[in-house]
Amino acid sequence: MNTYKAEEKIAAGCDHAGLALKQELVNYLKELGHEVIDLGTKTPDRVDYPDYGAVVGRAVAGGDADLGLLVCGSGIGIGIAANKIPGVRAATIHDVTSAHLAREHNNANIICLGERLIGPEIAKEALFAFISAEFEGGRHADRVQKIDDLL
Repeated sequence: MNTYKAEEKIAAGCDHAGLALKQELVNYLKELGHEVIDLGTKTPDRVDYPDYGAVVGRAVAGGDADLGLLVCGSGIGIGIAANKIPGVRAATIHDVTSAHLAREHNNANIICLGERLIGPEIAKEALFAFISAEFEGGRHADRVQKIDDLL
């Protein structure tokens, strides 16, 4: 189900390997009418992705943002870091289908992308699919609850 809401607040973060794509996606989100909280990094200097996965994860889990966007080289490491924060369901995405299914079936609240693996146009399409989708609940709700109970 698509329920696009341009008023959502989105926390964004990346390491140095995801900087260019994050900047492009932040601009895209702003063009769509979203408020974006850019939590860094903002320079190409080497940084550690767990720091940015954690800060975006805390912003989403703490209610300072509705959703999160994370980018690193692969989208994997930064997502693993974010998932250490209770209340975060970060999904590494590679296309539109995985983006909307992450929200619809898994109630993901952070999208993770790999700048080295996905081009900017596919990333924009996937991001739009992610922010447009809505959790279906139903049979998926029990499974998501089981994930939450693993903490």
